[in-house]
Amino acid sequence: MSPRELIEFAEKNNVKIIDFKFMDIPGLWQHFSISFRDLTEDVFEEGIGFDGSSIRGFQTIEGE
Repeated sequence: MSPRELIEFAEKNNVKIIDFKFMDIPGLWQHFSISFRDLTEDVFEEGIGFDGSSIRGFQTIEGE
């Protein structure tokens, strides 16, 4: 399925939220969500950034 086909499928099925799931460095499931309106074909090429400061294995919230 192409990015355009996926977006069209989501539109037809009234998707509102996209949930991205991944594993952190110690191996625990993490996730973050975006509104469907923020999902564009560019996301599939460029990726999407998020604040990982509260995820174990990345920089701590305190910054040091």
